[in-house]
Amino acid sequence: MINESIIDAMVRTAKDAMTHAHSPYSGRAVGACVLASDGTLYGGCSIENASYSLSCCAERVAIFKAIADSKREFDAIAVVADTEEPCVPCGACCQVMAEFRIRDVIMANTRGDLEIVDLMDLAPCATGKARTFLRE
Repeated sequence: MINESIIDAMVRTAKDAMTHAHSPYSGRAVGACVLASDGTLYGGCSIENASYSLSCCAERVAIFKAIADSKREFDAIAVVADTEEPCVPCGACCQVMAEFRIRDVIMANTRGDLEIVDLMDLAPCATGKARTFLRE
């Protein structure tokens, strides 16, 4: 499990990324932060499109930024939104997290509520090699 100061830094990075979201259709900005195994933090924001299938969630934006920067190993991800409960990643994001072996998922909201869960609890039916990883 990651320590509290790293969790705080990840949530702050996700909140900052949230301010850059493009969310004219849902009106809900989401921010995320992925922690690469070397300690680098990558923020990402939700990016919507009028054709919803072309939108990209903040979690995937953060992961894809890290991958574009040659990272392939990750320790955790945080996701934040202005929601009643801590923000829960969608199934597509969970599948991508499983693909890149991200186990610790920090779900938070702008009110300060926070919950840390194992990805297995969110995506027990991931497919492909991710399914094997989640069962390890």
